[in-house]
Amino acid sequence: MKRFYFLLVLLASLNSINSQEIDSDLIIIKQRMDSIKSYEAQIKLDVDISFINMPSKYGKVKYRQGESTKVTSQDFIMLPKRGLDLTLNELFQHPFITVDRGEDTHKGVNCKVINLIPTSSKSDFSIATIFMDTKAKRIVKSEISTKMEGVFTTSLDYNNIVDVLPTAIEVEFAVNSIKIPLRFLGKETEVDRKAIKEEGSKSGKIFLTLSEVQIAR
Repeated sequence: MKRFYFLLVLLASLNSINSQEIDSDLIIIKQRMDSIKSYEAQIKLDVDISFINMPSKYGKVKYRQGESTKVTSQDFIMLPKRGLDLTLNELFQHPFITVDRGEDTHKGVNCKVINLIPTSSKSDFSIATIFMDTKAKRIVKSEISTKMEGVFTTSLDYNNIVDVLPTAIEVEFAVNSIKIPLRFLGKETEVDRKAIKEEGSKSGKIFLTLSEVQIAR
């Protein structure tokens, strides 16, 4: 009898998941982002990581729909891909459901908050929390729990209410979850290797500033 009851509860749960619709505001935002065929911009990069002393880096970012975002620079640095996925296409690569989590504020903006939960094992994240500015039809913050690299918290700032792409991005992550390729940090960068070996969790931040943004739709 208990097994039969458990089976009924399980089936009811599965039916509930399968019947859920994707959040309508997220669909609107995704459609707006999907309208971007390509973009390119100048990029400035700064880091706040305790054991790295690095001057600002400069380069160029390019995106073509259906391709990965690419960065070129004379003094190249390898970045966590989460910081450059401005269209959040990687979140939408595999099937998912959304759960409404109510409202919250982010930097004074009233946001609708949802959880995005993948329903496919192929996804490289387990859950994402999305803060949506439904008035401006864009995402202003995301917290993505990946399966291999910990949690990434990304804050997106825009110049004005009509901009579809941010001009300033802040990415916070657990440094010890990321394999930082030190040989790619570029010139004039000082690394405290002793501090790297110290035990304990370390967090870091990456700051990206975009300028001269050109968008093709």
